[in-house]
Amino acid sequence: MKIKVTSVYVDDQDKALRFYTEVLGFAKKTDFSQGPFRWLTVASPEEPDGTELQLALNNNPAAKAYQQAIFQQRQPAAMFFTDDVKGDYERIKAHGAEFTMPPTDVTGSTITMLNDTCGNLIQLTQLARYSH
Repeated sequence: MKIKVTSVYVDDQDKALRFYTEVLGFAKKTDFSQGPFRWLTVASPEEPDGTELQLALNNNPAAKAYQQAIFQQRQPAAMFFTDDVKGDYERIKAHGAEFTMPPTDVTGSTITMLNDTCGNLIQLTQLARYSH
């Protein structure tokens, strides 16, 4: 078994696509619509055939309630791993992203948290074994 796609709810798919590609640096993988439904995914340019992240519209009341509750509890909707969290922090901040936590050393890793502008907090993590 493999994990091929995972989802994050967003309040605006066009805005999310811009953020995840232009600010974070992911690549658009799939984008097609059928009626009111739009299937939109991005992937890491480092692993273009790896796991895809679906940018799912939160037009379901349960999805919207979940997304808002997780955000209010300051919990990340997704975690992305990097081998240079401080470098990515500076690069992404230079693109105008709002960070809610600067790079912070925690047990076994360094993490930072940012607002994706679409209703989510995103955590970037650098595991200690990748530290320079």
